[in-house]
Amino acid sequence: MWSGAKQFIANLKGKQEEEAVANNINLLRSRLENDRKHLIDELEQLRASVRPTEERREGSPFGKREEEATESLELERRLAIEKQMKDQLADVEHALQKFEEGTYGLCEQCGQPIDPARLEALPQAKLCLSCKSGQGKNAKRRFSPG
Repeated sequence: MWSGAKQFIANLKGKQEEEAVANNINLLRSRLENDRKHLIDELEQLRASVRPTEERREGSPFGKREEEATESLELERRLAIEKQMKDQLADVEHALQKFEEGTYGLCEQCGQPIDPARLEALPQAKLCLSCKSGQGKNAKRRFSPG
């Protein structure tokens, strides 16, 4: 009877752990969906904040060149921010697609489960720490002189 009780407790713990994992996965999915909405909203605001060329500044004390340089710098910054946000949005949407496919939480390189702590920190993670670390080492080798 003691071994039966041990088995019952083990099964109960296993079910509780499964429920905890399922709840955690649901929270991660919810976080990703909120991140997607937030990024889409920010991109729309960024695009809406662009001033048409007719509304640009006039009358700089240093003339037209300074105005053009300032506008170019602002455009470059906005484009860099927009690209970064689009990349983040693509990563979030890719992670949500993995939910639909049933592959969320699996490393795209080795197929092993990604550590839950890594997913908690970065829900759109594509690689486990081992593969991500190897990816960084390979990048260093490719770009190192000699």
